[in-house]
Amino acid sequence: MASAAALVTLTGCGGWEYKENICGGGEYPVLSVGSTGQACVPDGKEPDAGYSRYPEGKVPQEVGDKWDVYWDTHTLDENGKTVKVPSGG
Repeated sequence: MASAAALVTLTGCGGWEYKENICGGGEYPVLSVGSTGQACVPDGKEPDAGYSRYPEGKVPQEVGDKWDVYWDTHTLDENGKTVKVPSGG
């Protein structure tokens, strides 16, 4: 037991990485149409005006995951088409 504690002390929390969820339990993420903003909506509710659900299969789950990074430079236009965000957008 003491050697296990020493190993953790010497190596840190090797293999343990904190991942922050985009939304809390009972919520899902939505994207601001025309910008990179996002919000969380309670399950069973529709997004407010100006927000849209992410396209199926492209929903970010954790901060910094593949889709969270992707949506930093992309958004949905008013027709639901995925577009690149203009610089500074």
